[in-house]
Amino acid sequence: MGTRGQLITQDPDLRALLSRVRRIAVLGIKTETQRGQPAIEVPRYLERVGFDVVPVPVYYPDVESILRRPVFRRLVDIPGDVDLVNVFRKPKDLAAHLDDLLAKRPSAVWLQSGIRDDAFAEALLAAGIDVVQDRCIMVEHRRLASG
Repeated sequence: MGTRGQLITQDPDLRALLSRVRRIAVLGIKTETQRGQPAIEVPRYLERVGFDVVPVPVYYPDVESILRRPVFRRLVDIPGDVDLVNVFRKPKDLAAHLDDLLAKRPSAVWLQSGIRDDAFAEALLAAGIDVVQDRCIMVEHRRLASG
């Protein structure tokens, strides 16, 4: 433990984070039948640009795969390491996932646009997990890749 995570807000740090990430668990991913919604379109984009996307839906209990990949119900159930957890959950629903996130210990957690919870972020930072809040990973990846 010991090392505190970084609250990532600046372009150089966002670029560095995205460059070291390979495997992304998407917490709150939707299914292909919800096409057009960010919680499926963003993971589809991430997969297209070469990230290893691991689906962790919150709903859809009967779904066994999303994007042709097996679904996991909790982050701790994912075998191996996860570099980043991309979160599609309302701020009021974040606390319910904190223990799972802390147990899995990804190097970073990315809260999508409109998702911010400073107390939640502080708990992750204190555990040595980097945090991005209130930004779309797809928008940032496109912007930084072209710049």
